[in-house]
Amino acid sequence: MQRLKRTAENNNMPSFQDAPTSSLMDQACAWRRDFHAHPELGYHEHRTSEQVARLLESFGLTVTRGVGGTGVVATLQRGTGPAIGLRADMDALPMQENSGLAHASTHDGCMHACGHDGHTTVLLATAQHLCEATDFTGTVHFIFQPAEETGAGARRMIEDGLFEQFPMQAVYGLHNWPGLRQGSLAVNPGAMMASQDTFNILIQGSGSHAAMPENGIDPIVVATQLVSALQTIVSRRISPLDAAVLSVTMIEAGTAYNVIPHTATIRGTVRCLSRDVRSRIQEMIATMVNTLPSAFGATGTVAFREGYPVTQNDPACAERVRDVAASILGAENVRWDTRASMASEDFAYMLQSCPGAYFWLGADGAEASRPLHHPAYDFNDALIPVGVRLFCGILKSYQAASVHQT
Repeated sequence: MQRLKRTAENNNMPSFQDAPTSSLMDQACAWRRDFHAHPELGYHEHRTSEQVARLLESFGLTVTRGVGGTGVVATLQRGTGPAIGLRADMDALPMQENSGLAHASTHDGCMHACGHDGHTTVLLATAQHLCEATDFTGTVHFIFQPAEETGAGARRMIEDGLFEQFPMQAVYGLHNWPGLRQGSLAVNPGAMMASQDTFNILIQGSGSHAAMPENGIDPIVVATQLVSALQTIVSRRISPLDAAVLSVTMIEAGTAYNVIPHTATIRGTVRCLSRDVRSRIQEMIATMVNTLPSAFGATGTVAFREGYPVTQNDPACAERVRDVAASILGAENVRWDTRASMASEDFAYMLQSCPGAYFWLGADGAEASRPLHHPAYDFNDALIPVGVRLFCGILKSYQAASVHQT
């Protein structure tokens, strides 16, 4: 704890408003590449979370392990001021890396193809930078989350008492974003990412010989008609001003050339940028499944599996990110109220429970970054100091407001 007890009288100590030192960035790059070489899937981030916890403890922080399974939360409390949460995701993807990098994954069938190794490193570097600074006051909870990709790790941390055990005024998260230029940032006062739900539809017909279809009810014919009808939901039932994607991704039926099967199954996904549109599309799908098959003498049932909700920023928190980014990156490099992504993100659960904002950090350097989830993707290490400055800038804005109110 000695490092946290240093005071502003130590003139050689940095301010948390300074850019992170080159030595810290060299160290951070080494952490990041080590994480990249040792990826772990959701709820199996045992090595990663232990490495993170040990580093945080070496900075002098109070560390809580096992939040939401393999999650880690560290707290820096110094003087008075608001409590703010900063979040990073730690998990990798179940895919084979094909990058040829010296620090490529050493685990077959698992790689950091979304940059969570970089997000974890940005937050670690922010924690060390703040611990070594002299002039930060307030409370920061550094949240290292498991299982973002498919396991809803954010929800599990919340269910495990994240916001009760670590009360905070607001929570912030970032994601590197290929397609945006390095040194730029995008943030919205509303939706940043879409909800993601799946559906399973069962068409019940009546099997028969393929040479005598009149003796049965062909569920494949019904399924194809239903697939066509489902496409009219977005094209004709939802306003073109309301973004939504409905995709049928699987149709399964039959086992032989000469047999009309008894049943057919349709599976797919729905993504929306509005809770209202999400609800309405579910109702429309259910109505079609319950009514259309009956015209053919068949029946239909549907089961929905609700996935991640809309990643919806708090407008005031988003404005704070915008203003901080403008002061650090330049107003011309900030995209405000930009086009949201139809991909999904489980930071949405945290934003449902606590005000906050989620923003994208441009990842394209001299050469364009590989897309997220590409087998040759690698996080751009030049984003680490930018992420640290932005996180610290957000904290500075709260500290300034707290001093002003006092």
